[in-house]
Parts: sequence; structure tokens; C-alpha cells
Amino acid sequence: MAFVTTDGATESTSNPAPSPGGTSREDGGASGTPEGLKKDVLGTASIAFIVVSAAAPLTIIAGIAPLAMSIGGVGTPSAYIIAGLVLALFAVGFMAMTKHVRALGGFYSYISHALGKHAGLGAGLVAVVSYNALQIGLYGLLGVQATGAVAAFTGVDVPWWVFAGIAIGLVYFLGYRGIDVGAKVLVVLLTVETLILLVLAVAVLAAGGASGFTFDSFAPQNVFVPGVAAILGFAFAAFMGFESSALYREEARNPDRTVPRATYIAVGFMAIFYTFSIWILVQAFGSADIVAVAGEHTADLAFVAMQQYVGEWGVALMYVLIVTSVFASQLAFHNAINRYTLSLSRDGVLPARLGTLHPTRLTPYVSGIVQSIVAIIIVGFFAVLGLDPYMQLLIWVNTPGVVGIIMLQTLTSVAVIVFFRRHRELARRWYVVPAAVLATIALLAVTLLVTSTMELLTGSTDVLFNAILVAVTPTVFLVGVIAAAVIKRRRPEVYARIGGITND
Repeated sequence: MAFVTTDGATESTSNPAPSPGGTSREDGGASGTPEGLKKDVLGTASIAFIVVSAAAPLTIIAGIAPLAMSIGGVGTPSAYIIAGLVLALFAVGFMAMTKHVRALGGFYSYISHALGKHAGLGAGLVAVVSYNALQIGLYGLLGVQATGAVAAFTGVDVPWWVFAGIAIGLVYFLGYRGIDVGAKVLVVLLTVETLILLVLAVAVLAAGGASGFTFDSFAPQNVFVPGVAAILGFAFAAFMGFESSALYREEARNPDRTVPRATYIAVGFMAIFYTFSIWILVQAFGSADIVAVAGEHTADLAFVAMQQYVGEWGVALMYVLIVTSVFASQLAFHNAINRYTLSLSRDGVLPARLGTLHPTRLTPYVSGIVQSIVAIIIVGFFAVLGLDPYMQLLIWVNTPGVVGIIMLQTLTSVAVIVFFRRHRELARRWYVVPAAVLATIALLAVTLLVTSTMELLTGSTDVLFNAILVAVTPTVFLVGVIAAAVIKRRRPEVYARIGGITND
């Protein structure tokens, strides 16, 4: 049997590769145990909808962009173009590796194959922690938005944690039903949240904006300024989740084509969508006034624009759609978390039980149960202590996730360079390595910007507190490196499987 080894070379072996459930095909595993996720259920559009939904575009425009504009000013839309271009460069190398490293584990597998198993396991743990942080922190935002929507429509004040608990149950149920079922839900939710912003855009364009249209947002004197550099962290965070496309390779139809296409579509759509939508908000209030208005209406700028240009019905609909936008993001992250957990379980790093697939639905439902329990514990902790769901649950838990994903993107770009320099015969396109080099340099710069301006993400000027949040990612990575060293000494057969061994 041929397989792709951890250094990327193809070798042969008489020993069977581990089954998807974490048991050897040699013994067949438990009777009736399925050997893999559901096959051929995701096309290009489905994967693109899943990964774009993870970014929660409407929530970014309504909840984060106003703060970015109050800092970055008129040039804010250009920050999202810059982020999109850098991540497109990253995607070139990232997708080039998908044809040669076919394991399920995304960042974990790619970094293992190119930079070694120690770095790979560190990356795997960072991925699990980061995606959990992003997903669980959003329950605070969903709770706040849902409470506000219900209060606006009914006058009834429901505790935020009630809606968070309901969302945890629904996210698990849809994840349990199958990735194809979840994808259909995400198609609907992402479509309607996109349409409401297009309605606002048409209304602003029809009215001629506040004082006629300008393209000051893209003028060099408004782009290459300290304010725009300071908000690049916001811009990159807005794309979180697009890289999870590689996790759905096993469930995709013709993955060598669908996964790269979905990834490029996702990056392109988000870059255009964010840039255009934020430019529309600039036009809605005028280039001269946008900084002052965004500073005054940081929490509700999009609602003010909707009220002014569309009317009450648009405001009411946006209240609802922001809740569904956050929910869609949580479902997409839940699916990504389960597939990382499944990958680490297959390789023997995590307990085999976590890799158990449902016998008929072929979903990693056990890892879904565990992830949901972790969410309940963390949400419950914040609720019992009476902590703020937005400023504390969302900000405290989300921030390490943002730092972690940017770190993983940087490491993966380095992995692309090392992999194709080591295996020159596989680099069939000359631009792959140069693109990865440029992406690495840009991502290192973004990492420095994000970590040095952490107070913008956290809203706190406490240096020690911000340092602790930044330290979470390197600490988890170091734990993974140490764990790999221990596994190598005590369980060499498991160490050999780190990063995944897949049929060629």
C-alpha cells in the first residue's frame, strides 16, 4: 500500500493505515464501525458557504466595522482589501499542498509534514483551542444580540445565557445530523444576511449617499496612515474560518478541485463584500463625518444607516439576521472543531473514543458532544459569576483564538516554503513558493501588529492582562511540542502517525 509520509515522500508498506475511527484496518475495529466520514456530499458552493459563514459577515459589518472606522477613518475599506490580498497569497500555497498532503487535519497535517511532528502536534492543539475559543466566545455575542432583539420586539428581558444554551443545543443537533444538513442551513442563513446588506447598499446608492459618492477610501493618503495599519488585526480577524475548507476534503466531491475553488471563492467574496459594505457605510454618512459618527455610534452604526435609508422594517430584520449570522458562524466552527478532534483521535494523540462516528449519519458525534459540554461549562461559568457576555465572555475567550489562527496561518506559509523547497519536483507552478514567501512576511507583520495593539481587540489597557491573552497561544503550542517529545519516547507507534498517514 502506498501512503504519503510525514516528509511528503511516497513509500510502500505492508502495514495498513489507521482507520478513520482510530483503529487499525488490520483488525477491522469494532463490528459495524464506519471507517470514514460521509463521502461526496459537499460541492464547491457548499464548502464556500460553510467557510464564509464561519466569518459571520453581517456581524463583522454591523458589530466590528464601526469600531474599525472610528480608528482607521476613511481608509478603513482598504484594510480589508489588503487582508484579502495577503490571504489570497496564503491560499495559493495552502491549496497547493492539498494535492500532496491528503490527511484530514488541515493546519495540523500540513505543519507536521513540512516542519516536523513536534511542531505539528503543537499546531494541532493550537487549532483545537483556537477554534473552540472563537466558537464559544461567540455565545456571549449571540446571547446579547438575541436578548436585544427579543426586548425590542416584545419588551421582555430574557437572560442572555438562555439563548446561549438554546444555541449550543441547536448547533450540536445540526452537527450531529450531518455536514450536508448543516451546509443547507448555512446556505439559507448566509444568503439572507448578505441580502439585507445589499438592500442597504442599494438604498444608499439610490439616495446618492450623504453628499455624493467619493472614492477617498482608496486614495493613498488615506490608506497608508497609522490608523489603517492599526486596524489590520480587525481586517484579518474578519476572514477567520476560510482556511477550514481543507478540513472537508474527505467529504468533498472531487476534492482536488472543489476545495481550492471553494477557498478562493470564499476569500474573494469576503474581500469584495467587506470592502464594498464598509465603503457604503462611509458614503452613507460622508467621508468628512464618518470618523465622528462611527465614534458616536460604535455599537449601532449599521442600524442608524438602515433606519435612515431603508426604514424600521430594515432595522427589525437586521436585529434578527445578526442573531442568525452569529449562529451560522458557531455551526461552521463547531464542524471544524469536530474534524480537528477527529484527526487527532485517528492519529492516536487524543482518545480513540473522540473519533467515533455515528453508524448511520457518519458524523463525529462524540467529539460534538464533548465540544458542546465544554461550551456549556464555559458559558455557565460566565453566567454564574455574572460576568459580562460581550466585554468578558466574547473578548476574553475570542482574543486568543484570533491570535492562534494568525499564528497557524504564518506557520503554514512557512511549511509551504519548506515542503516545496524540499520536494522541488512537486512544485509544478513557479509562483507557489514566492506567494508563500510574501504571505509569510505579511503574516509576520500582522502578527506583530495584532500583538502590539492588543488593547484594540480587548478594549483593555491593562498590559499584563493583554500579555496573558497573547501568551495562551505560544503556551498551548509549547505544550504540544513537549507532548510530542513524550509520545516519541513512550509511544513511538503513535508518534509515527502524528500528522496523518493517508492512502495515496
